[in-house]
Amino acid sequence: MDSSEQDKSDEDIDDKSANDGGGDGCVTDDNDAGDFVDVDIEKSNGKKEMIKPPVEENGEESTPDSIKIKEIQEYSDSSPKIYGNARNHYLPTIKSQAHLPKPDLPTTPRLERSGSLSIAETMPSIGKYISERSNSFSAAIVKRLSSLKEDNDVVVEDDSLNFEVKEFRIPGVKVIVKLKTEAERLSHELRGRISFFTRSNCGDCTAVRRFFREKKLVYVEINIDVFPKRKKELVERTGSSETPQIFFNDTWLGGMAALNELKKSGVLEAKVKEFAGERCPEGAPAIPVYGENEEEDEDEDEDDDLVETVRYLRRSLPIQDRWVGLRIVKNCFSGVDLLESMIDHLDCSRKKGIIIAKRMGHKHFFHHVFGENEFEEGNHFYRFLEHEPFILGCFNFRISTNDCEPKCASFLADRLSKLMFAILEAYASDDRLHLNYHAINKSEEFRRYLNVARDLQRVNMKLLTPNERLAFFLNLHNAMAIHAVISIGHPEGILDKRAFYNEFLYVVGGYPYSLSIIVNGTLRRNRTSPSSFIRPYSKGDRRLELAPQQVNPLIHFGLCNATRSSPVVRFFTADGVEDELKCAAKEYFQRGTIGFDMDTRTVYLTRIIKWYSEDFGEEKEALKWVMNYLDSTQSGLLAHLLTDDDEDDSQMNVVYQDYDWSGNL
Repeated sequence: MDSSEQDKSDEDIDDKSANDGGGDGCVTDDNDAGDFVDVDIEKSNGKKEMIKPPVEENGEESTPDSIKIKEIQEYSDSSPKIYGNARNHYLPTIKSQAHLPKPDLPTTPRLERSGSLSIAETMPSIGKYISERSNSFSAAIVKRLSSLKEDNDVVVEDDSLNFEVKEFRIPGVKVIVKLKTEAERLSHELRGRISFFTRSNCGDCTAVRRFFREKKLVYVEINIDVFPKRKKELVERTGSSETPQIFFNDTWLGGMAALNELKKSGVLEAKVKEFAGERCPEGAPAIPVYGENEEEDEDEDEDDDLVETVRYLRRSLPIQDRWVGLRIVKNCFSGVDLLESMIDHLDCSRKKGIIIAKRMGHKHFFHHVFGENEFEEGNHFYRFLEHEPFILGCFNFRISTNDCEPKCASFLADRLSKLMFAILEAYASDDRLHLNYHAINKSEEFRRYLNVARDLQRVNMKLLTPNERLAFFLNLHNAMAIHAVISIGHPEGILDKRAFYNEFLYVVGGYPYSLSIIVNGTLRRNRTSPSSFIRPYSKGDRRLELAPQQVNPLIHFGLCNATRSSPVVRFFTADGVEDELKCAAKEYFQRGTIGFDMDTRTVYLTRIIKWYSEDFGEEKEALKWVMNYLDSTQSGLLAHLLTDDDEDDSQMNVVYQDYDWSGNL
């Protein structure tokens, strides 16, 4: 288009605007609003053409009274910029008003896109946004922390001599920084090793262990009751088997007396720092190796001398279900078949065969199906221990019965108590009200206890003395309760309690024992439990032979059933079981299990007394028994109530406290 044609077009536009009433600024859909300004148009040939706005006769640019502003859309630099609607290759724009103030340009122009962008295009913007926001947030935190010092809003609860806690109070934010103590920093810097030899149920060993725990010092404990072979090393290093014996690296420090002397003289920390930067030499006591069986006598795990004959009988005898009287007995064999097979296998006389068969019954390789005898010649039926209906429910049974030579009952009882003492010392709270069952399950002490429990399958319990039996069954009950919590969990309902107390079994001396059977059948000499009217043992049950001659009410304060209201978990020794039970009873009543209200003449008593009233006697008789295990104040109050109750007509009230069945976790 040449210049003449351009001028003509401009005139046509002016005429049309005049005819359409363009003076008032109104435009139709076919017209552009406002006057033109200088706009560069890039033509297809690459040249630019300058478009001039129309001018009035006096040479000034015309300004309409009102202008309708249309939306401005911006594109990227590579795209052509279009303002308003393009018509006939003209790009109309709005002329700014001279009499209005010009707005400041924004520092960051807003970018509007007409189309959706891909993820690759939007990610830089999102990343930039997050970075800017995080920088702003960080700057705000730093600014706020800086202002705290000026406002004196910082609370410092430590100084160079007191390493406790620094606390910064920020509105909406609380930051607590716990600094390490001197002992913790020293323990972290230690490259050497603190180790000491201990034994279970030793007061001095407990004191040394508590001292190192309070000082936050890492130590290695070598319990010679848990690791019997280390006793020989202790004697070689110190010349004695006395415990505790403390070592700093390979240097023998001494026992409890030596530790107290170092504490009093104030050179203990210097002694610790002396080897803090030194690596532990090879000559130091070695860390115990977990997972290995270390028995004092390797011959103790030899097979029973009868096991080869028993294994032959297991393969050769016709084992099947039979009618015996009016009952069906599963997996049994006849005594006649047993005797004939034995004579044929051993090529011995009938008399010798009977003697060997009785020995097998005595060692609990098999039992009479009704428990009538160990073995007798005649028409009797017997069953191997692994075929007993209860055996699969026993948690100390692994696939097959233990065919090793049965160990001495007193040795196993002592080993069991020492291992459980070690477990308490390592994984119970100081007051023994709470146990760390998860840590117990992962411990070496518990793994070794399970091996001892497996050795109980065919042990001869009749060889124990009465005190040994009493301590053994008390310890076995408490150990089984721990094992039950680990294996089946703590009971939460009625069905869980039945499984916990009645169906969690051990096979001991050839017979099954549950927690309920140990308490009511053996320790209480076959008395009914609070929740049952049936006695645990039937007439002629061989387990009743192990029950004490008289029931001792103190047993109820030595039995822990893994609940919060039960007595604390403890284990007993055969020599001091009676005195230890008395201490347990006194400790139990000091925990608030008895209370008094003198105004209403009421005694608040543990529910154990009510449940086992058959053991404690009538109510007043039970209170008189309880008085022997109270402190002087409680005993005086109870005596006063009992005396007034005998003299006055007013009755003394006994209220039994609720029992907390939740676990001692």
